[in-house]
Amino acid sequence: MMPPPKKPLRPIADLARALDLPDAAWEPYGRYRAKIDHRLAQDSARPGAKLVLVTAVNPTPAGEGKTVHTIGLSMALERLGKRTIATLRQPSMGPIFGVKGGGCGGGASTLEPAEQINLHLTGDFHAVAAANNLLCAALDTSMLLGNPAQLDPERVSFPRVVDMNDRALRQIRIGLGGAQNGVPRDASFTITSASEVMAILALSTGIADLRRRLGAIQVGERLSGEPVQAEELGVAGAMAALLRDALDPTLVQTVEGTPALVHTGPFANIAHGNCSILADRIAAAHADYVVTEAGFGADMGAEKFFNLKCRLSGMRPDAAVLVTTVRALKVHSGKFSLKPGKALPKELESEDLAALEAGLPNLEAHLETLRLFGVPAVVAINRFPSDTPAELARIEARALAAGASSVAQSFVFAKGGEGGRALAEAVVAAAESGRADFRPLYGLELPLKDKLARVATQVYGAAGVSYEARAQEQLWRAESQGHGRLPICVAKTQFSLSHDPKLLGRPRGFDLSVRGLTVLAGAGFAVPLCGDIQTMPGLGSKPSYRGIDLDSEGRIVGL
Repeated sequence: MMPPPKKPLRPIADLARALDLPDAAWEPYGRYRAKIDHRLAQDSARPGAKLVLVTAVNPTPAGEGKTVHTIGLSMALERLGKRTIATLRQPSMGPIFGVKGGGCGGGASTLEPAEQINLHLTGDFHAVAAANNLLCAALDTSMLLGNPAQLDPERVSFPRVVDMNDRALRQIRIGLGGAQNGVPRDASFTITSASEVMAILALSTGIADLRRRLGAIQVGERLSGEPVQAEELGVAGAMAALLRDALDPTLVQTVEGTPALVHTGPFANIAHGNCSILADRIAAAHADYVVTEAGFGADMGAEKFFNLKCRLSGMRPDAAVLVTTVRALKVHSGKFSLKPGKALPKELESEDLAALEAGLPNLEAHLETLRLFGVPAVVAINRFPSDTPAELARIEARALAAGASSVAQSFVFAKGGEGGRALAEAVVAAAESGRADFRPLYGLELPLKDKLARVATQVYGAAGVSYEARAQEQLWRAESQGHGRLPICVAKTQFSLSHDPKLLGRPRGFDLSVRGLTVLAGAGFAVPLCGDIQTMPGLGSKPSYRGIDLDSEGRIVGL
């Protein structure tokens, strides 16, 4: 079914005034974008405002429609008379030009203006990269010119960033141009979405908090083994100046004119995978419902939303939406061969109850995770034309038996807000039932190793955790330097509950393999690196950028 034609977009002034935003609190960026003063996050939430998290099962490389449902649900709630604001991350240009493509939804559930959102928007990503790389330039210059901080070149841990998939930059050697061009040392790049500066921007509660966190970034260690922070290099203030405007979320809209705040862009497999605290707080002050998206499956973005973001924001979720598809659950049977960048097998379009039955434990595992955090869950089945009544009935029965508050078939891709009416009604019933009893999974007093063990065993289903020698040493250093009370942010594959993308469904009895551990003291969490996960993605043999161009009128095509 073809989506309905797009309606004309609302001028940004109309959108801002419909939310009762003071004229002085927003600054237009063209006709359909505006920066919103982050200080509005200090306002109290509207009485009875509800926070709804959208998450998903472990996806196929094609994605299962989580962004589509964040957008579609917000439009459907508006149709029910609920003033709603969606809060989402800004897409990264790495996946846009790589395999995944744009991050503005699809069909009749999109964010607009999509081209600007997918590319530069208001320049926040560039500000993050500039602040990050200024710190790198400062520390390398400091080492060259007398090294007053006594930084050990072999223990510099802060990487440069670029918002592109560029595998050649994963490991590099710098300072090779002679005595005036830097101290030779091993270095690396990560993608901007995975940078500590991006995480700081997303988790800061205001300008003072941003400035404090930037100064607390640990860039490396002295020759004596003591940590060195950005504040000591005298660069944190300039970094904050670069990020001042980036601290303000950007107001855009859905294709049906529902307001949305787009802010920050951390990935969920290599970062904490949620939009900013400021966006959520501003939305809660101006809407009855805040619909926010967490990246990838509930084992990834949702776990980090609960244990990291909610802990800092003080906001408590009232309900969660768990997006699934028939095809994803069939894939979790292990019967089908998938490759990123390749079309999904045509066999997934044929009824296969045995494969579905074998993959349903993945859905049940994610429902168990949401129950673990005390959040009622609505399962949204993202409908495809090839889904059969028997397959849909089987999912509904198993989801309800596993504790879902309700199950709704969703048509938001094809029909927009109207296609999500049943889902919206189910979400309202769950959010207003009073059954939410949110609680983090662990207390901060636990050692880092115990926090990871709790996530690994209770969320992933692991039997335990194994550490490579390098990870053991880094864990010891983190604890000895006083970072033991930090929460954790696991970096692992999004395709499996485990660290191994080949372990589909609901694997059990495995040991979570940890190869390294990084402390992001400014962001305020520790990152265990599990399996073969990379913080700098690479391009494949058929990247998306090959289909992107300008037509004769200068319009972007193929994005």
